[in-house]
Amino acid sequence: MRSIDLLARLRGSVRRAGLLPVRGVKVMTFDRDGRVLLVRHRYGDRDAWMLPGGGVRPWERPIAAAQRELWEETGCRLDDPRLVARFRAVADGVMHPLFLFAGATGNVPVPDGVEIAEAAFFDPAVLPVGVSPATRRRLNEHDRPRDW
Repeated sequence: MRSIDLLARLRGSVRRAGLLPVRGVKVMTFDRDGRVLLVRHRYGDRDAWMLPGGGVRPWERPIAAAQRELWEETGCRLDDPRLVARFRAVADGVMHPLFLFAGATGNVPVPDGVEIAEAAFFDPAVLPVGVSPATRRRLNEHDRPRDW
């Protein structure tokens, strides 16, 4: 088993035991052509394309976590971030709050190679095979802001 898989399983066990409070962020990042940035992970469901995101540290504001996660996973900066939704989601079998942000970037994504295997922009009307159901729902529920 690869170390990234082992760490993901360990994190899930800690969350399920209630030892790690969970708050998450997802980021709908658009380029100037209106394409959305999606990532494929190196652990878990490796075939699924998803919105970038991750956990909010205990001392961190959700907007800062969204900017940090996007930068860490793809090397992209998040311009004009906006909170577009807050809902409850399941991660590792635990219900938790999830903050959905939208923003723009002028950067070219570069996967970090540790967590992220692939990162690319896609036309929201022509998404790749394997887009996760949750990602498809988020994109259907929240259009790209009109003023970008």
